[in-house]
Amino acid sequence: METLLLLATEASHEGGFGLNLDILDTNLINLAILIGVLLYFAPGVLGKILTARRTEIEEAITEAEKRQKEAAAALAEQQQKLTLAQTEAEQIKAKAEERAKTLKESMLAQAMRDVEKMKAAASQELNSERDRAIAQLRSITASRAIERVESQLKERLDDGAQQQLIDRSLGLLGG
Repeated sequence: METLLLLATEASHEGGFGLNLDILDTNLINLAILIGVLLYFAPGVLGKILTARRTEIEEAITEAEKRQKEAAAALAEQQQKLTLAQTEAEQIKAKAEERAKTLKESMLAQAMRDVEKMKAAASQELNSERDRAIAQLRSITASRAIERVESQLKERLDDGAQQQLIDRSLGLLGG
């Protein structure tokens, strides 16, 4: 120990590390009193502080666990609602697709009926126009034929031939 004291005093003279063994100079008494007071009063005060802190922490943990359970329950409920909503959406979509298919088929059938009606109407109108045109051509042809016959009769028929024709016609009629 003497060697240690010798080293400490030599080091302190040189400005380095050393031990100061003067009790009043180093405040060892004050430190001892402070440590004693702390050891005497600290268990009660520190115990109360630590107990209060522990209680706060336990309450916070309990509250957090409670909120976690509530959040888990709310999440499960919302997931159930989401699943139900998705199922309903799929049903609505399926119904809409079926309705669209039915409407499409109905519209196509109606369009086909309308096309057939239009074809029939066009065909009837075409036949009617053709019949009118044929009647008109017959009328024109008959008029021209009569005109031609009349002109030929006027040229070929004199009064005697005309009288003979009349008599023959009357004879055929029975008179």
